Amino acid sequence: MGALSPRDSADYIVKNARDVAIDQGGICKVADVVLDCYNRGLVGTHAWRDHPLHPKVVDDSAAQWVFLVDALNFNFWSKDSTYKYAVRWNGTLHTGYFSLCAAVARALEEGVPLLSAEFCRSISLQQVEQIFRSDTNVEIPLLTERHKVLQEWGRVLSNMYGGSFANCIRECENSCQTLLGKVVENFTSFQDEGTFDGVRVSFYKRAQILVADLWSCFDGKGLGHFEDIGMLTAFADYRVPQVLAYFGALRYSSQLSSLLAKGSILESGSREEMEIRGATIHACELVREELRKRMPSEKINSILVDYCLWDYRRQHANEVEHIPFHRVRCIYY
Repeated sequence: MGALSPRDSADYIVKNARDVAIDQGGICKVADVVLDCYNRGLVGTHAWRDHPLHPKVVDDSAAQWVFLVDALNFNFWSKDSTYKYAVRWNGTLHTGYFSLCAAVARALEEGVPLLSAEFCRSISLQQVEQIFRSDTNVEIPLLTERHKVLQEWGRVLSNMYGGSFANCIRECENSCQTLLGKVVENFTSFQDEGTFDGVRVSFYKRAQILVADLWSCFDGKGLGHFEDIGMLTAFADYRVPQVLAYFGALRYSSQLSSLLAKGSILESGSREEMEIRGATIHACELVREELRKRMPSEKINSILVDYCLWDYRRQHANEVEHIPFHRVRCIYY
């Protein structure tokens, strides 16, 4: 038997959690924030497309860019939040996910054929080190793992899809469920699963955000048109739960709170980590349900809830920073 879906996994984990609980009052506070952002026109796929580091021409190359970036979209935190990995692009120093986008933009400008599957399948560690060189004294985490991910990305794309991710998307006939399945099955770095109380569970953070970013990039049309886009959940990373905890939607036991406050690094696949990730997905489902009660005519899905909370954390970093996030070193998020 395969793993439960992320939505069913979250439901199962929350029902059996020991250290993480969901607070309905906090859920309503989060819904207030998302609703306010929605009313101000800040929630929607346009926000993704408007970012200067995201593709502006929507074609097969844009789909290739999205897949490359989301293959590498993991683990940017540093031990000391004062000193971060960062990349300068067009006069702006970018951190976190956008440091990755900036590094890709810089490499492409320097003539590195980074979107070529054939190039990536045999890329050297030294080339990866040069591509992701930092403009601060902090290097990008997990460089060796990123090298392996890039090689697999290029190898599987070349062997199965003629080097083009657009070919893979077209095979799926507008089903994000099918695309998710193909990506998870064929690219091992996307196999974001674990075992919780003897049950195989999944989170698929990067695979789900890949589909969501395609949907946003193409504004739900062409290669980004998916009939079943509503089946995606929120993306269980380390920032969205921080925002949920900030608003009191997630509550941690004293033992877990103490671990997080000390900056302890949790094991990938540990019970504590899976409880936080499962509760994050389930909490965002509850926020979505609350929003649908308030706005029954509007199509708010879990993707947009996630995008809003992730953006909120970046825009209110100083306010949220006193809430510790869970630290894990892994390739899944």
